[in-house]
Amino acid sequence: MQSAIGVASHGSAHYGGLAMDLPNASHRPWPLPHRPWVMAMQWHDLLFMHWPVPPAVLRPLIPPALALETFDGAAWLGVTPFRMAGTRPRLVPPLPWLSAFPELNVRTYVTAEGKPGVWFFSLDAGNRLAVRGARALFHLPYYDAAMEVESDDNGVWYTSTRTHRGTLGATFTGRYRPCGPVAPTVVDSLEYWLTERYCLYTTDRRCWVWRGNIHHARWPLQPAEADIVCNTMAKQLQLKLPPRAPLLHFAKRLDVVAWPLEAVDAPL
Repeated sequence: MQSAIGVASHGSAHYGGLAMDLPNASHRPWPLPHRPWVMAMQWHDLLFMHWPVPPAVLRPLIPPALALETFDGAAWLGVTPFRMAGTRPRLVPPLPWLSAFPELNVRTYVTAEGKPGVWFFSLDAGNRLAVRGARALFHLPYYDAAMEVESDDNGVWYTSTRTHRGTLGATFTGRYRPCGPVAPTVVDSLEYWLTERYCLYTTDRRCWVWRGNIHHARWPLQPAEADIVCNTMAKQLQLKLPPRAPLLHFAKRLDVVAWPLEAVDAPL
């Protein structure tokens, strides 16, 4: 990574003996937050699977304060399996029982106040402590799941079955792999629109809408192929995925930092 602007316009930040160079921020659509980041993580062996969906299907599932974004008239639903590693709060080293676990999210794309971001319908994770921490601190819809991930020369074998009490079942099983070199996305392309987003949106029990800023280098995307055995992740939305094959992209690793939530909208 390149030394760059950092949290407070510093290229290299040393936090409690934990040195971290933030990637250059010139590619961001808005400046880095002025406050210090609070969480660092790595995303490994990530697969983007995307399907076009009629906007009218997803609009009722999104808070009114957020605008559902479309590309060429279609909203997009993403299912994204990957592995978390190096997850840690600022000033704290990675903890063996908390820092590494599989995660799988279901997402779409929204905007507020001119800042495009991600809306998560669900985030399944193979770590009970991480699930409860993310629910409490970031108001995100994390769920317990039984998950296994294996990597070999044939790609990544990934299986996830939701086990969270009181929720609908959701399962994903498949193998995926990159099938081409890393190539930068072209600005204004669909691939760029789907992936180059630097915040998430969520809501709490009071129906407040919150934004969580993140930062990372531009995505090192590769074309991908996948053999999907089972995918029921969209059934929780009472949504049937289009019969067409999904748009697939792979990323080997991305280092990410995240900031505290900030309020976007409060109910009247």
